[in-house]
Amino acid sequence: MRVLAIDSSGLTATVAVVEETQTVAEYTINYKKTHSQTLLPMIDEVVKMTELDLGTINAIAVAGGPGSFTGLRIGSATAKGLGLALNKPLIHVPTVDGLAYNVFGCEDIICPIMDARRNQVYTGIYTFSKKAGEKEGRNLVEPVFQVIKMQMAVSIEELAERLNRYRRPVVFLGDGVPVFRELIAEKLQVPYSFAPAHVNKQRAAAVAALGSIYYKEGRTETAMEHIPEYLRISQAERERAEREKEQKPAGTKI
Repeated sequence: MRVLAIDSSGLTATVAVVEETQTVAEYTINYKKTHSQTLLPMIDEVVKMTELDLGTINAIAVAGGPGSFTGLRIGSATAKGLGLALNKPLIHVPTVDGLAYNVFGCEDIICPIMDARRNQVYTGIYTFSKKAGEKEGRNLVEPVFQVIKMQMAVSIEELAERLNRYRRPVVFLGDGVPVFRELIAEKLQVPYSFAPAHVNKQRAAAVAALGSIYYKEGRTETAMEHIPEYLRISQAERERAEREKEQKPAGTKI
């Protein structure tokens, strides 16, 4: 099985090709350029360097949100265009799930945080269970990825309260870490750590690996069906709603 994965949901743009048990190629950029400039050239470079025939891929995994509204639209449009051109299914991988999958096998609480502005984060709560992956009569253990709390948009204070109630060590990762590091230190009452540099941002290989599992479970969609999951309305939509509310005459029913 061969999966092409795309993630442009955050500050990092990343593309990968994964085959069963190996990453064939991964191209990641986290540097001062917009994804509209980088994503297609990155895919083209991966295809050229690996001499990949795109017709041989089984599916296209895409980080489907939440995240940057512009980044998600770019990633979604790219995945949909490729899916339509190649007649391949898409695998919608929730952005925060893909981030958590970076820390494979970790039995602590895994808490990705993406800066959602307005003192909020896009987050979820995850772990891996080795016990759930045990098989009778076998020494091989395949940790099971568990979603404790599905991805959501919450304040960092509310997130800290939730995490404190679990009374378990927490591993943080994501672009929200440098933004909220001090608040985490102030609010968290359980042991915590931060994922190291090689796994603390979006990685398309993780999106592909998790997407491969979803593919085998039949969790695919057509290119036409794919829609990004924003979790909340954009700033422009909020500002427009506020302007319209201010412009309504007194006594007007909404």
